[in-house]
Amino acid sequence: MAAIGRLAGVSQVTVSRALSDPSKVSADTLRRIREAIDQTGFVPNALAGALVSRKSRLISALVPSITSIVYSAMVQAFGERMRAKGYQILLSETGSAPEDEEDAIMLHLSRRPDAMMLTGIHHSPKARKVLLGAGIPVVELWDVTESPIDLCVGFSHGAAGRAAADFAADAGYRRAALVHAGDERALRRKDAFAERFRQRTGQDPAEINLNAPASLGQGRLALSRLIEETGFGGGLIFCSSDLLAHGVVTEAQARGLRIPQEIGVLGFGDQEFAAHVEPALTTLSVDREALGRQAAEALLCRIEGEPIDRPIFDLGFKLVRRDSA
Repeated sequence: MAAIGRLAGVSQVTVSRALSDPSKVSADTLRRIREAIDQTGFVPNALAGALVSRKSRLISALVPSITSIVYSAMVQAFGERMRAKGYQILLSETGSAPEDEEDAIMLHLSRRPDAMMLTGIHHSPKARKVLLGAGIPVVELWDVTESPIDLCVGFSHGAAGRAAADFAADAGYRRAALVHAGDERALRRKDAFAERFRQRTGQDPAEINLNAPASLGQGRLALSRLIEETGFGGGLIFCSSDLLAHGVVTEAQARGLRIPQEIGVLGFGDQEFAAHVEPALTTLSVDREALGRQAAEALLCRIEGEPIDRPIFDLGFKLVRRDSA
């Protein structure tokens, strides 16, 4: 650091100040210090800087899956906004088990992040306790609750399931089926659909619980099981993801079933391919990028000490009508 100061023509204290908080030095001084760093290849000790400034410039982000477009699109938008403000993302994949998320939370907190982004609102009691005691901003993404740990940004999964059932009933479907993966948010949408559809039509939907990650192959298997195990002969099939819906459509076409005349298919997520398959998928759309950006803005407000009127940000969803239902 002393060599950086000599090259830049400033004191070692000024170099330290510029590295810990660039806003405390002039633009010209900061430029000279950065040029000196480039010349020497110096890498600042972030841990030592964090001890002095109490800021690590790291934001933890925990998602169930890094391969899912649902989560990757949110994290990308979240990360872009955070990087623009000088922060870097420390990303971990937690899977769906609460104990695995708990382990990841404990490990991330040991790295002293400035804030943390979680997926969903359901966590183990221990995880919730340590987060409340950590004293850092926390945003729960992809869901909403009246009692967040700190902040939440998302939409109501129950409302999404009820909207899907209302669409089915309003469109004249008197039979329905549910195809879903095992994650708890998909289960809440499923339960809300079943209850509302029963209220509207007096009929209980058939159900296939895959207990496996969503895939096109699982969607094809689900329709086969619906037909062979439940005798499903037609109606609306509400799938917990567009990927499963695409599989259902593919299997229906292979069996010579007409869509939407015999079977209507409703997806969830409005993934990029949904508008371009044949027939194009009717689906519930959630603006994943907007969720990520809003989560970043909410955390930045917390970090910078700015007031937030209400810690709950419900960005909602919309039903996109295409050709599959």
